[in-house]
Amino acid sequence: MLDRLQALDDRYNKLSEFLCDPEIISDPQKLRTYAKEQSDLEETVQVFREFKQVSQGLADAKSMFNDKLDDEMRELVKMEIDELTEREERLREQLTILLLPKDPNDDKNVIVEIRGAAGGDEAALFAADLFRMYSRFAERQGWKIEMIDANYTDIGGFKEAIFMIHGKGAYSKLKFESGAHRVQRIPATESGGRIHTSTSTVAVLPEVEEVEVEVHEKDIRIDTFCSTGPGGQSVNTTQSAVRITHMPTGIVVSCQDEKSQIKNREKAMRVLRARIFEKYQQEQMQEQAAARKSQVGTGDRSERIRTYNFPQSRVTDHRIGLTLHRLDAVLDGDLDEIIHALIAEERMQALQEAQ
Repeated sequence: MLDRLQALDDRYNKLSEFLCDPEIISDPQKLRTYAKEQSDLEETVQVFREFKQVSQGLADAKSMFNDKLDDEMRELVKMEIDELTEREERLREQLTILLLPKDPNDDKNVIVEIRGAAGGDEAALFAADLFRMYSRFAERQGWKIEMIDANYTDIGGFKEAIFMIHGKGAYSKLKFESGAHRVQRIPATESGGRIHTSTSTVAVLPEVEEVEVEVHEKDIRIDTFCSTGPGGQSVNTTQSAVRITHMPTGIVVSCQDEKSQIKNREKAMRVLRARIFEKYQQEQMQEQAAARKSQVGTGDRSERIRTYNFPQSRVTDHRIGLTLHRLDAVLDGDLDEIIHALIAEERMQALQEAQ
């Protein structure tokens, strides 16, 4: 492991030289490539350098401990050895995690699909709550949201909402959100004060480039129709909405958010590529069923992952047994504690498998 880390450190130094080379600075493509590679290595290299400093300090302290010392000094050196040993072990574990294979999609933008499931109007209202939750979380991260398609209900809920979140590392933080989200609360329409249980499903897909998933024109059918719902005077008057059907897989994507048919087609194609990519990924994961069981979540939309209980102001993530009693904050986009816990669990499981 140490040899591999030293090689990464050497590469990092070489990249620093490249980024100061006038010939490379004048080539935007090379400059961008080398800058990204160095950025990807930075955390690992910094931790490795700290690890080397701590290891050297520990070796020096052990050497000093073997010298002739008075009792007081020996006790101080022993305390330093204990502290440095603990730090070295923590850094070694951190480095092991940093060297684990990374999900190639982690840095990508994401397409999020939210749909009301069981519970009728209440499920649609909860879908709108989830949309706001992810929107607020994205704002806190400094990310940008782009609406792709939405199917509204008469009372302000979403039968379906599809949107894109643009931001570095968006997929790495939101990929655990795929699954069924359950809400327990008293609906506004419930006169008897009974608690109802409803569900909405969430799917988080990494944005996929054209080179990653090739969609042939002969494999798709494109239909146009008039937009519906909010949108101004162009609604119900122009054939701007687009529906694309991918014949080999049967996947259908609609988009009507833009007034331009061309823009709607572009957005629909992005969603189509992401769904085709997800379908192929799911098929591969099913073939590797044993490995899939060890993951934090399978990404299956039918898998119940989280419960939002309003009477108890409680949020429970069932995959890791985490319960928080601050429902309002979570629904306002404060998802950091949940997401960090899920990332830590995934890393721990990957570390156990590596060992």
